[in-house]
Amino acid sequence: MTEITRHHTGQRMSQIVTHNGTVYLAGQVGNPGDSVADQTRTCLEKVETLLAEAGSDATRILQCVIWLADMADFAEMNSVWDAWVPEGHAPARACGEAKLATPEYKVELIVTAAQG
Repeated sequence: MTEITRHHTGQRMSQIVTHNGTVYLAGQVGNPGDSVADQTRTCLEKVETLLAEAGSDATRILQCVIWLADMADFAEMNSVWDAWVPEGHAPARACGEAKLATPEYKVELIVTAAQG
C-alpha cells in the first residue's frame, strides 16, 4: 500500500498531500482586497513554497485549476500567470468563475504536481 503524507494539516484540510509521487495542494488565495494581479502573484509564491516543501517545483506541475470571482479579470490574471509559468512547462489548465470564500478573494489556484 502506498503511503499518503499530509503537511500543514488542520481540522478541515491539509495544505499538501502527497501520494504515489503526486503532490496535491489545497486551493491557494492571495491577500483579501489586493488586485487580481497581486493576488495571483501571492498565490503563485505560495504554490512555489509548498511545491518546494513537497519535493517539486513549477516545472513539475501537471494541472492547475483557477477560479476567478469574475471572468472579467481573466486577462489580468493571465498576464501574471504567463510571465510566471516556466517556458515549455505549461500544465493542463482550466479556469472558471465561482464565488470564493469571501468577496475580497478574487482568484484561487488549485495545483497538482509530480514529485522529483
